[in-house]
Amino acid sequence: MNHNNLQQQPPRHPKLWAVIPAAGSGSRFSRTELKQYQYIQDQTVLAHSIARLNHLPLAGYVLAIGQADDVAQNLNLAEKEKAHFCVGGAERVDSVLNALHYLSEIAHADDWVLVHDAARPCVTAACLEQLYQTALATDQSAILAIPVRDTLKKVSQGTKIETTVSRDQLWQAQTPQIAKLDVLKTAIESALKQQLTITDEASALEAAGQIVNVVHGRSDNIKITYPDDLELARLILSAQQQAL
Repeated sequence: MNHNNLQQQPPRHPKLWAVIPAAGSGSRFSRTELKQYQYIQDQTVLAHSIARLNHLPLAGYVLAIGQADDVAQNLNLAEKEKAHFCVGGAERVDSVLNALHYLSEIAHADDWVLVHDAARPCVTAACLEQLYQTALATDQSAILAIPVRDTLKKVSQGTKIETTVSRDQLWQAQTPQIAKLDVLKTAIESALKQQLTITDEASALEAAGQIVNVVHGRSDNIKITYPDDLELARLILSAQQQAL
C-alpha cells in the first residue's frame, strides 16, 4: 500500500457550545415573575445574557426551559439560528444535565461546553475570552471567580455570630463555567448517583477528581437573585455600554 496516496484527515478542532439553565422559578426574586424575563432597556435579562455569550465563537447554545414556558422560543435572541431548546428539570443541576444529554446528540464528546446562569447578564467579553483561552491552553475545566472581599461570619442559633471565617484561599464562584461535554456529563451523573449536593458544575467536577482552574473575573458579573439586583444590573449594563 502506498501510504503517500492516503489522504490524511485534518485534525478535528473541538467546538464550543453554551448551556443556559432557565427553568427555575427564582422564588427569592418573586413568586409570580421570572427574573430572566424582566426587561433591562429593550431586552430581557435572558436575551442580554445570551448576547454576551455570543461574543465567543459558539457552535450553538441550548436553553433548558420550563415545560410550560411559552416565552423563550419567541424572544429575539442573538444568533437565533444557533438556539436549541430542551425541557429543564426540577433543580438547576437537572436542567444542566438535560441540556448536556441534548447536546450529546448533536455535539462531540470532546467539545467544550460553557454553562452560564440565565440571570447573569453583565459578564464581559474580555472575561469570556480569558476563560475560554484558559481552558484551551490548559485542556482543563475552568470557572470565572473573584476572591472573597468582605469579612465572613459563621452564624448559629438564629442571629448569633459563632466565629469569623478566614477569607484566605476563598473565591466566590461565578459563571460561565467551562468543561468538556462528556467529562461534565459523566461528573454530574456520578454526583447525582452518590446523592451529593451539586451547587455548580465545578462542584460535580471536583467530586469526580477533575482539575478545575479559577479565572479571575469581575465583581460586576452579578447574578440577579433579589429584586434590587435588577436595578443594579441596569446600572452596570449602562456603565459598561458607556465605557465602550
